[in-house]
Amino acid sequence: MSETKLLPIVKEPDKAMRKKAADILIRDISKPKIQGLIAAMKAALASTPDGVGLAAPQVGRSIAIFIVSEEAEEIDRAEKQGWERRMKESPEIKSEKPYQNRDWKYYVFINPEVKNRSRRRDDGPEGCLSVPGKFGMVKRYEKITVEAYNELGKKFTRGTSRFFARVIQHELDHLEGTLFIDRTKKILVQKEK
Repeated sequence: MSETKLLPIVKEPDKAMRKKAADILIRDISKPKIQGLIAAMKAALASTPDGVGLAAPQVGRSIAIFIVSEEAEEIDRAEKQGWERRMKESPEIKSEKPYQNRDWKYYVFINPEVKNRSRRRDDGPEGCLSVPGKFGMVKRYEKITVEAYNELGKKFTRGTSRFFARVIQHELDHLEGTLFIDRTKKILVQKEK
């Protein structure tokens, strides 16, 4: 069965959020069921205004796939160029992004395995499409290297740092049935507008 409709994002406390995701047989990556799921995940993530990553458990599938938008790289570039500093100095531009919204490319990670982590860890703010309206500071490794398969079934290794590394670790947690609210010491609730 091919997945073509827009999949809803599963919300906590749905049981799918707490299951460990099963690995996918490499020979099954090219099959319509998995390819359809990947396409549906990309569409689901593209339909969210704030998401940069999405794991299969977040659309009710307990299998080891997650995707990350190239927007995460753009956020890292903007931060490196001083966007964060400029926002602190000029609060009136906080709602603006230093880059244009566009159709983002998505990186697909299937059966990801952590190969290396930095010793250094940093606290940073996190939220989640599956835990709407809540945020918290989470300590994550500053750098991480992951080995996975892409949507063509080719194995690759990717090293990341800063925000992109944070997103990958957040999505890896989803594959283990862990949410950012399990890792934060203080949950902040966003007031409704």
